[in-house]
Amino acid sequence: MQVQSVHVYPIKATAPVDLTSAHVELAGLRDDRRWAVVDPHGARLNATTHDRLLMVTATPGELGALTLTAPSQASLTVPVPIGGPEVPVNVTRLSTMIDAGDAAAAWLSGLLDEPVRLVWQDDPARRPISQQHGGLGAEPLSLADTGPLLLTTTSSLAQLEAWIAQEHEPEPMAMQRFRPNVVVDGSDVAFAEDDWRGIHIGDVPYRFAEHCDRCMVTTIDPVTLAHGKEPIRTLARHRKWAGKTWFGIRIIPLATGKVSVGDEVTIA
Repeated sequence: MQVQSVHVYPIKATAPVDLTSAHVELAGLRDDRRWAVVDPHGARLNATTHDRLLMVTATPGELGALTLTAPSQASLTVPVPIGGPEVPVNVTRLSTMIDAGDAAAAWLSGLLDEPVRLVWQDDPARRPISQQHGGLGAEPLSLADTGPLLLTTTSSLAQLEAWIAQEHEPEPMAMQRFRPNVVVDGSDVAFAEDDWRGIHIGDVPYRFAEHCDRCMVTTIDPVTLAHGKEPIRTLARHRKWAGKTWFGIRIIPLATGKVSVGDEVTIA
């Protein structure tokens, strides 16, 4: 098996940035999910309720600065707000973040037609992985929901598309809907990743944290922003337990290093 693709989402809920290689840090891939958009009360916005966020691409540059682009918007480069003001936020297991300034706020507010702010997570160690979600106590976490990296496989996506075609109209599912960090190709068995516990990708070892439950954002076409019933409808028939639907696994790096397209993937 090998890595087919690598992705980061610098601002949570925005479009992926496709990479050939990424640095692996203990909190996740470098530049992945360290920023968020919040409302005036500090509540984080998500793509389910604010699907226009999916049109935003935040490209990392030198020293971690982001260049924001979106259709019909002039681009904007936002420096990392080191030393900026702390603001209260309503983010799971995190009470404050660093405000990224008025220019970024105005750019995003104009896109979304409502007042919002861009905020930055200065220290992932302040948000350890919950033991409920596979954490061991003090492992750092970015703004990813519950685990540092999300892994999916092409064989599982192919099986999902086959189920949809058998039961409804054929509807290709872009892997982008599932917002993975690492996509693995070459697995002979769909959903074999359910049972992976020790994983090596290139030279970096990982351990399984938990299966990934899926939300309604997967039903939004990331290109057209059209809302539909798939894949949740079909996952609910074939991949539902504990009252949730599941696709992919969350994994925790046990060392730092790199992950690259073409890296060999082995299971311990």
